[in-house]
Amino acid sequence: MTEPATPIHYTGHLIRRAQQVHVAAWVAHVSRDVSSVQFAALTVLEAAPGASQAELGTQLDLDRSTIADLVARMVRNDLIAREADPGDRRRKMLTLTGRGSEVLRTLRPRVESIETIVTGGLGEADRAELRRLLTAIVSRRD
Repeated sequence: MTEPATPIHYTGHLIRRAQQVHVAAWVAHVSRDVSSVQFAALTVLEAAPGASQAELGTQLDLDRSTIADLVARMVRNDLIAREADPGDRRRKMLTLTGRGSEVLRTLRPRVESIETIVTGGLGEADRAELRRLLTAIVSRRD
């Protein structure tokens, strides 16, 4: 008779636990006020100022409702500005505010510093392999 599998046998369980490790490290070492998703949005808008809300949602792989809530919260917290595109009033352009740029500069080294915490002390080659495998998982579309 085969022994029943423990939760650690299942990839989904391990991914959920890894996310818990990430959230705990984020709160302890990066920020209690700016989430990792907000940080990701700031990095996208730094690289693509004037991106639309839809473009940001695509980059972060968030649905319309979630990106709308995220953008509204970030505008309220003065991290990003939202304004109508002069060429298309239906399109909202997003840019970093001065505060958003400063928060990004402050958080970036902290985010880098938790890499070894989140990956359980793996060496650089193993971290690169883990990122490659996770990218393969999240890039797959059915």
